Amino acid sequence: MVERKEYLAELVGWKDEQVIKVVTGIRRCGKSTLLAQYQDWLRVNGVTDAQIVSVNFEELEYEELLDYKKLYAYLKERLVAGRTTYIFLDEIQKVADFEKVVDSLYVKPDVDIYITGSNAYMLSGDLATLLTGRYVEIKMLPLSLKEFLTITELDADRGFAEYLQCGGLPYVARMDRTTEKVETYLEGIYNTVIVKDIEDRQARKESEPSKRKVTDIALLKSIAKYLASVVGSPVSVRSITDYLISSGRKVSPNTVDDYVDALTESFIFYPAERFDIVGKQLLKINKKFYVVDLGLRNHILPRRNYDLGFSLENVVYFELLRRGYKVMIGKLGNTEVDFVAEKQGEYTYYQVTADMTAQETFEREMRPLTLIRDNYEKIILTADHLTVGNYNGIRVKNLVDWLLEKDN
Repeated sequence: MVERKEYLAELVGWKDEQVIKVVTGIRRCGKSTLLAQYQDWLRVNGVTDAQIVSVNFEELEYEELLDYKKLYAYLKERLVAGRTTYIFLDEIQKVADFEKVVDSLYVKPDVDIYITGSNAYMLSGDLATLLTGRYVEIKMLPLSLKEFLTITELDADRGFAEYLQCGGLPYVARMDRTTEKVETYLEGIYNTVIVKDIEDRQARKESEPSKRKVTDIALLKSIAKYLASVVGSPVSVRSITDYLISSGRKVSPNTVDDYVDALTESFIFYPAERFDIVGKQLLKINKKFYVVDLGLRNHILPRRNYDLGFSLENVVYFELLRRGYKVMIGKLGNTEVDFVAEKQGEYTYYQVTADMTAQETFEREMRPLTLIRDNYEKIILTADHLTVGNYNGIRVKNLVDWLLEKDN
């Protein structure tokens, strides 16, 4: 098993707190493995097997428990009197009305609940209403470069090249990464996410007849392909709609909006909003979208050559999320800063570029940061080693070195 130390430490930190622990993330990013590792940690630290109740709804043996009343009865009779019972419900979104079970267990004494899901839609609607202020979401991502190198035991340069090509899903890091094997594995995950997870989401929406249904898988894949092709570029529902119409698809902006929601809720794409640096406020138009795993992008959009700059930007976006930042696109007059990373009211500005050695590129990447008048940290991340240094308070770092920094 691939140990995810940071996420494990997060679960340990929330142990026995009166909140439901919700672990979310794309399918096969390691949620089930994380729960298994945490259960091992509990056992090592004095929790008995009788106190650990674990149900994975992807396993056929638990199919009967997809009925929420049967699930509740099953869990209730396994509660240990006088000691904390740790309940783990994996891929809980498969259970219709599961929130009733979770809510009923939550109000009982000595119950600590952990649930996982592969679709953010499960945290909307009734669950969010029932559990307002009662849950903490742990957002799980594929492997960081540091984790990828630890597992593969590759050196930084070779490992980074493979990371850009194959992505960071845990099983990919452990497997014999031939092009054919990686492609077959990623195709299976992508089709499962697109078909199965979207179906799960659809089943939850059946109770809301006013909601439009996401049923056209070909359209969903077309939109995913378009978003994969414009990673790092501003995009709107209107621009996606216009693209589809120009390709011969008759589709409305409302339908496109629903399908984009489905792709973000299944954690394939993550939106980054634009942020007015001077006014310190979000702007409502033209988000950017980043794809959760570059291996999946290479599957969705097979090409021989990618724009390296956008791939690096994608890596930085998710690394900043891993480090606990809210990540936005900076807008400053007519210029743009790749990322504004905010944590606890403090901002850091980032530019990302493949190579800064050309004078013209150097000046272009520096310019937006020099225009910012506040005193927050300004950093340029580049794949080259030659331009690293401090230029009037703007720090230029090598991207791989930054990804492997010890304190993160």
